[in-house]
Amino acid sequence: MDRKNSLAVIDFGGQYAHLIATKFRNNGYHAEIRNPEDPIELFAEYGGVVISGSPNLSAFGEESGSLSMVLDLPIPALGFCYGHQEIAKHYGGEVIRGKQEFGPATLQIVSESPIFHGIPLKSTVFMSHGDTVCKVGEGFREIGVSFSEGSEPHTFAAIADDTRKRYGFQYHPEVDDSEYGEAMLLNFASHICGLTPDWNVTSSLTERMESIRRQVGDRTVFLLVSGGVDSTVLGELLIRALSAEKVHLLHVDTGFMREGESHAVSEIFRRQCQDHYHVVDASALFIEALQGVSAPEEKRNIIGEAFVTVCEEEMAKLDLSKALLAQGTIYPDTVESGGEKRSKVIKTHHNRVRLMEEMIQRGQVIEPLADLYKKEVRDLGAALGIPRELLDRHPFPGPGLAVRLLASRGETPSFYDPEIARHAVPYLPEGVSATILPIPSVGVKADLRSYELPLMLHGKPLSEITDQFQTTIFSMVPSLVNKVEGINRVLVSLTGSLPRVSPRQVYMDRHRIDLLRRADHMVNTILGEMGLMKAVWQFPVVLVPLNIGEQGREMIVLRPVSTVRAMTCTVPLLPLAFYERCVEALLTLPDVGAVALDVTTKPPGTIEWE
Repeated sequence: MDRKNSLAVIDFGGQYAHLIATKFRNNGYHAEIRNPEDPIELFAEYGGVVISGSPNLSAFGEESGSLSMVLDLPIPALGFCYGHQEIAKHYGGEVIRGKQEFGPATLQIVSESPIFHGIPLKSTVFMSHGDTVCKVGEGFREIGVSFSEGSEPHTFAAIADDTRKRYGFQYHPEVDDSEYGEAMLLNFASHICGLTPDWNVTSSLTERMESIRRQVGDRTVFLLVSGGVDSTVLGELLIRALSAEKVHLLHVDTGFMREGESHAVSEIFRRQCQDHYHVVDASALFIEALQGVSAPEEKRNIIGEAFVTVCEEEMAKLDLSKALLAQGTIYPDTVESGGEKRSKVIKTHHNRVRLMEEMIQRGQVIEPLADLYKKEVRDLGAALGIPRELLDRHPFPGPGLAVRLLASRGETPSFYDPEIARHAVPYLPEGVSATILPIPSVGVKADLRSYELPLMLHGKPLSEITDQFQTTIFSMVPSLVNKVEGINRVLVSLTGSLPRVSPRQVYMDRHRIDLLRRADHMVNTILGEMGLMKAVWQFPVVLVPLNIGEQGREMIVLRPVSTVRAMTCTVPLLPLAFYERCVEALLTLPDVGAVALDVTTKPPGTIEWE
């Protein structure tokens, strides 16, 4: 591999660092992830460097100054977010705290530059930062500003020194929601670095199969299969690489599966593996382990460790204790669980709990998809000849409905402040009120975990909500989350004005699981009947433990999302007739007193609530 025709992506722990390299490779430009501690001589061999964002939030963190030697090399450099701030500082610029932006913003190009070749003067970019460059040094100029709905422009959103080939973007061009971000990356690779796109991805499948054979040797493999895209693709990949005789599949019914899910999974894999396919009903174990537990991270860790326990027990029963455990782990699982050197925990995925990490360290686990995103997994599945109807299924989280079934001790969070809602009033349309809900959710802000409160907009009955109103609300979300401190989600009531709400003391029990399962089945059935399955990437249905009004019923939250790789997401505009059918059906369920639509992008919200 010729490093002079490759890029080094310096990973400072940002959520999207790996995605930067993926975007270059998908377009034929070879890129490698490197650590800041790698020898300076190594960086000198590359045709250019790209500096990622960082969960340290800003250039005031401990990493500040560590890029000095790299930036002194005579090779092109491009930085995003934290990297942008470090480039500005290194060359005499200044960074100030505050002036945060989360979610989509409009980039206005104010000066020509080869990095913007072929890019319109205005386009959508994706922001996730807490600090801002306020001044640039000699040789640099401002080439772009950004602004969100209702906010003042952010200066120095893009900076350039074309002579020294130094560029910085405050936004994240690597995420799919940055409209022309990929074109900007390719401009850097081609027009700035002069690289040739000669990297060939067609060998990826052969390379993965050879890697699996080397790692497995003469052992057998034991794979956990949920029936989702990742485990389906990995199952076929393992069988193709090793033969069906060396692969055992286990499906664990946790009690948090969707309607008919376990039966459908069995139909898929039993034909494929026959007596090497195993099923265990562990619902009693999982549900009992979660009794009295409400904290999201505690729930996720308990679920993950229960998977390990069940897996070890079944391997022992089948005399497979020495087999390698295979997992369909993909890259977002690792980075969101804080698995990279500088990444922070957003939410611990079930395949990244302590017991699993210990098994990984002992060399007992194989994860052939761990460097891929969902899109790349689907592409790999297509290369393996897996039918599209299996590859195009909506993703479903490993913990299942458990992360959509919120629990509560019935206590108002210590950081709850109803007065927060007053700060949203200046940004609201006429006739719309705002209420802070006394139940927190997990989000992500500037590559850090956020555990804050949702803001509920209400007042208009569903009959008065129009497509234009939806569009207006969607465009307001960045202003609300950027201007109103203490919130990480914005909801819209689909059942009119919101009556008195209070936390509801409820945990994981079969009644609530069945209630959510029915609600989820209703929504997905309507989605299918109206031909809208392909209009969304995923559609979580969430049961929120709030007492709604005098009857004290709970709230259902609908969470449609559009994304490609799940590192960011937006909310699609769906027909109002769809929501009308959902509300009518959901309100027939016992204990459901309100229905809301989650209109939050990622960031600041995560796709799942926990």
